[in-house]
Amino acid sequence: MKIKEGFVLHEVAGSFVAVPLGAAQVDFGGMLTLTPVGAFIWKCLETDTTEEKIVQAVLSEYEVDEPTARRDTHAFLGKLRTAGLLED
Repeated sequence: MKIKEGFVLHEVAGSFVAVPLGAAQVDFGGMLTLTPVGAFIWKCLETDTTEEKIVQAVLSEYEVDEPTARRDTHAFLGKLRTAGLLED
């Protein structure tokens, strides 16, 4: 899975925002504000990956226990799927 083409992540004044470009603007029509962890996961999704690889990356990057990393990663990916931002 990965982020659909047409979306880019920017850091603006310490905040992370994902914005659509081109045709994605018409389909999505907004932008997303992400937490630092959300931005980290987004960056993992810029290339084709799996949920398991993302969980392992989160565990390597942040001081979090595995059940929390799995639950939070799964929830974030669910939100991206619901918004139509993932290619499976």
